[in-house]
Amino acid sequence: MSREPYMSMVLLIPCVFLLSLVFQMDLGFSASPGTVTNSVGMKFVLVPAGTFTMGSPPDEPQREPDERQYNVTIGNPFYLQTTEVTQAQWKKVMGSNPSHFKHCGGECPVEMVSWHDAREFLKKLNQIEQTDKYRLPTEAEWEYACRAGTSTPFITGNCISTVQANYNGEKPIRNCPKGAYREKTMRVASFPPNPWGLYDMHGNVWEWCQDWYSRKYPEGHVIDPKGPSRGALAMLRGGSWFGGARLVRSAYRRWDIPDYRSHVIGFRVVKDFGMHQSAANVPKKNLEFRKVENR
Repeated sequence: MSREPYMSMVLLIPCVFLLSLVFQMDLGFSASPGTVTNSVGMKFVLVPAGTFTMGSPPDEPQREPDERQYNVTIGNPFYLQTTEVTQAQWKKVMGSNPSHFKHCGGECPVEMVSWHDAREFLKKLNQIEQTDKYRLPTEAEWEYACRAGTSTPFITGNCISTVQANYNGEKPIRNCPKGAYREKTMRVASFPPNPWGLYDMHGNVWEWCQDWYSRKYPEGHVIDPKGPSRGALAMLRGGSWFGGARLVRSAYRRWDIPDYRSHVIGFRVVKDFGMHQSAANVPKKNLEFRKVENR
């Protein structure tokens, strides 16, 4: 046997070991790069970079005018929390629990938190983890991760059922069957995940996004859209236990004032991958109309 291949392998092994140590130190995690957990017990899955069609087609039942489709490229992979932030995780970081459904338990999503509250949580989480990489997802990142390669109204196809998500089953989407209405949140990960390992992207609680609302999506093909630089209304995605199936569609967009708190609103967290960073929008007031909808 030649010594050259043997020596190459000997040199390669310590290099791979050192790279893995650097990778883990950079992330601040103690697990493999695919699915990782931080010191607060928040689990994350690595979402790959890629291109998708954001919004809904004109023939999607009960779609909204602001869901016009356009092509989006997510230029960098990112870690997304596998579940909504739980009451136990919020309490561990913030020291209290603002939730209306406290009786649901520590594994239920935190709610009654505003956009500003979520950002304060992220500020403290970054301090605890000694990093600056935790943030809210952009609206584009959220829909990209929710769809996980699908193009139908739901990750389950053209219909969704209340054995697949927590929403108001008395209000199904057109031509789909009715289901249960539980009238409350449920423990996170009570239903099957989407193809990328993310739970409750449809229903349970609305989830704050980083972006300010714009009634019109950009034209053409956009890389890493982040919404307007200023605004008065912050984005929410995913629907909740209270709303019907129309509101939990992958493309559905909701917005509200960043101070608004409700027992239907929570959030989940992004951790930037490796050295990649994304700047969060700084709140700047600007007059904008407010959409009236069934919360």
